[in-house]
Amino acid sequence: MDLVTGGAGFIGSHLVDSLVAQGKSVRVLDNFSSGREEFLAHHKSTTNVEIFRADLLDPESVKNAMQGINTVHHLAANPDIRLGTEVTDTDLRQGTVATYNVLEAMRCEGVSRISFASSSAIYGEASIMPTPETYGPVKPISLYGASKLASEALITAWCGTFGAKAWVHRFANIVGPRGTHGVIFDFIHKLKNDPTRLEVLGNGLQEKSYMSAEDCVRAMVHLVGSTSENVNLYNLGTGDTCSVRRIAEIVVEESGLEGVSIEYTGGDRGWAGDVPKTSLDVEYLLSTGFVPEMQSEAAIRHTARALIDEIGL
Repeated sequence: MDLVTGGAGFIGSHLVDSLVAQGKSVRVLDNFSSGREEFLAHHKSTTNVEIFRADLLDPESVKNAMQGINTVHHLAANPDIRLGTEVTDTDLRQGTVATYNVLEAMRCEGVSRISFASSSAIYGEASIMPTPETYGPVKPISLYGASKLASEALITAWCGTFGAKAWVHRFANIVGPRGTHGVIFDFIHKLKNDPTRLEVLGNGLQEKSYMSAEDCVRAMVHLVGSTSENVNLYNLGTGDTCSVRRIAEIVVEESGLEGVSIEYTGGDRGWAGDVPKTSLDVEYLLSTGFVPEMQSEAAIRHTARALIDEIGL
């Protein structure tokens, strides 16, 4: 059986779908603080998915959830980078401490395999773009990125000390159906509140790598099944980028609204800790035979259509 922490969340629920489609039995550990029961509702009629409602900050609950597990897919974390600027221990507790509790429960229960959702946020404002996995020293500029980097360090230490095996996935910006945060989600809600104007934080020139949730979980499953180092570390992305200005245009196009004024607040970043430009080198991922089905702009348009349908305009 596989364990998916955060399996009722945005990316986690897509991963559950992918694992079940492969015929695997899955236990979902989620406290449902940001995860949603409806994301897993289509599995209720099957016996392949078991829901374990618990918090990763409760070590005993995590140990109980770990019993009988072969591979842990650790996705649970604070999903909103901006929240860390308001409640500054959010990422420390929900990211780093939670990861320690997962690893310690694995050690106690004899589980040795972990697939971890890290982030391109660990690179900070990289001087080399596209940024390869070997880039360093890495200097994250957000508390979220710092927490992900600390979690990576704990995981590699567990591999070196206790013989665990790890897959570390440094995500681009992941977008798709069931999204509960992020720029596309925010834009749709802004248009729902005022269909005549769309406010964009920053100057709109922020440019990042995007990847569909479907491609993301497909890459995760592919890597776990096809790579075998003690620590397998990969950037997950599409190799291209898209600007916030273009995302705003796509969301307006897909909304069907006429005469929308797109207005920019100014500045080179949307909030404290926002990295104005990221571009991931994904040659290492592509060398394993993985090919994304959507590039950044296609993934954004696919997401805009799905979220407009989910949220309504």
